[in-house]
Amino acid sequence: MIKKILFFLFLYCINTAFAETIKTDVLVIGGSASGTAAAIQCARSKIKTLLVEPGPWLGGSMTSGGICILDANKNIPSGIYGEFRKKVTEFYKKTSGYDTTYNATLKFEPYTGAAILKKITDTVKNLTVKLNTSYTTVKKDDTGWDVVIAQDGNTTTIKTKVLIDATEFADVAAKAGATLVSGAETRQDTGEKLAPETALTTLRNLTWAVVLKDYGKADKTITKPENYNPNLYACLKGKDVNKLLSDGKLPNDKYFINWCANSYPVTAEQLSPAKREEYFKTLRLQALGLVYYLQTELGYKNLSLDDEFDTPDHLPYQPYIREYRHIKGEVRMIADDIYTPYNRVSKLYRTSIGVADAMPEQNADGAVAYPPFPAYTIPLGALVVKDMENLIVTENAISVTHLVGASTCNPAVQMTLGQGAGTVAAFCAFFKTTTQHLSVRAIQGEILDFKGFLLPISDIPLTDPDFRAIQQVCATGLLQTRTEPSSGNALKILFNADSLVHTAEVKPMLNEIYTRGFLWFNKIKPGEFITVGNLLAFISEITLSEPKPLQIELQKEWKSRYKFKDDFDLNRPVTRREFAVLSNKYLNPFARRVDLSGHLVN
Repeated sequence: MIKKILFFLFLYCINTAFAETIKTDVLVIGGSASGTAAAIQCARSKIKTLLVEPGPWLGGSMTSGGICILDANKNIPSGIYGEFRKKVTEFYKKTSGYDTTYNATLKFEPYTGAAILKKITDTVKNLTVKLNTSYTTVKKDDTGWDVVIAQDGNTTTIKTKVLIDATEFADVAAKAGATLVSGAETRQDTGEKLAPETALTTLRNLTWAVVLKDYGKADKTITKPENYNPNLYACLKGKDVNKLLSDGKLPNDKYFINWCANSYPVTAEQLSPAKREEYFKTLRLQALGLVYYLQTELGYKNLSLDDEFDTPDHLPYQPYIREYRHIKGEVRMIADDIYTPYNRVSKLYRTSIGVADAMPEQNADGAVAYPPFPAYTIPLGALVVKDMENLIVTENAISVTHLVGASTCNPAVQMTLGQGAGTVAAFCAFFKTTTQHLSVRAIQGEILDFKGFLLPISDIPLTDPDFRAIQQVCATGLLQTRTEPSSGNALKILFNADSLVHTAEVKPMLNEIYTRGFLWFNKIKPGEFITVGNLLAFISEITLSEPKPLQIELQKEWKSRYKFKDDFDLNRPVTRREFAVLSNKYLNPFARRVDLSGHLVN
């Protein structure tokens, strides 16, 4: 009898163990802006995906952290971020005073932003989302990763091929054994002219955002917070508080507070897993103190917290972490990759999986004198942990320097970046390969399929019929983008479709990509500008097609198919649009493989 009981207990244990194990192709830990976008993209690429978020909302800093005014990437609404922008605008389009113009600063109530993201994920096939779910252990196995998660007191083992760390603190990567570093690198280490001479351990301030509601004439003064000290908010003296409030105006009589008075110095030690929660308790009290100060010292008793966040103090669930630690990636992006992308030995712009135009966020007491800051690309290799298969990292832990991280921390940038991370993970899962064997062009092609940008070109929108051709050709460096002042210290990136193609611009790349290019240039010797005839002759040379039939074909389709506005004339200089469209179709430079450094692969 005892043997039978033991036997049935044995079978029960086996069945229970089986029930507590879930297999998925991709596991995303962290429902941050990047994590949510990564999970959506991965699932849309027809990969079985599981998203685990410890908190109750999706969106990370821009929802749970209350950072709900986004000025970045409004001129380059790439992919999933562009979709999110559109849905937010549609939601508020009937709200009085809401700006619905194409490139307006995006403003929303945090709860609404989280609800929109949840609604998007609910409609995506192949995606399972688990909110209020934590994780405990992360372990590499032969074919992927084993992760133990906990929900409602029950633990489950997740077996996944690819793991994405989309947490705010890179805790998953740390548990997995990845190398992580904090602080500002030296000029000698990175070669960045703006970097300090000696290494700094200083991190950028974090913010505990506050969202207040206007209650009209009612007095909504809160109870004085514990350890309240009005001196903590002295930086507001002499400030135009009405203007600060106006700048943070949200729909439905709410205000977003992201001021000097709720921006806090932080160290890597304070953000360590063992100490962060205690530190955050102090910051929450200081953020409440700001509300009390605003009400009692400045007279705004009508402004107070509402139930936007279901927390005991009604403050956001989490702070806005601008910087903590960075992985050692397959490549490290430095400031020169932003300022001089075409003049470096590495050509990381060719490996772009995300775009950004966020101005660097700085501490008032340690500002860096950034020159005019251009929109830029984020390279694939910055997300891939070096020497660790199938571990991809997003949020603030990507492999960038302290100077670059001041921009990439922006939630709008992170959502765009997350789509790239999801595409990388989907590639590994679909082709049953690892992050050591990535195809840059295949991944970029998938991003383009889902309306993502590879380059932050703001004068060729997604609706342009030649968008893809221009993005692909520019991603090879065959045609280089130009910068132009935007607002403040920002520079926007332009294609200038109607300008002419200089021979000196395209000759180096044509020679590099096509073996017979050198012979053609020596034979034809084109002038200062490439003409329509020159381009057709080069196409004929490379594709081994007969010149006359090619000319007849293109002359016939010049306006009917390609919709070029200028007449077909072999003797006039070709425009950049014409060059991009025709070289993309006939020469297909985008098909040439590149490695994670952007170098051509033979």
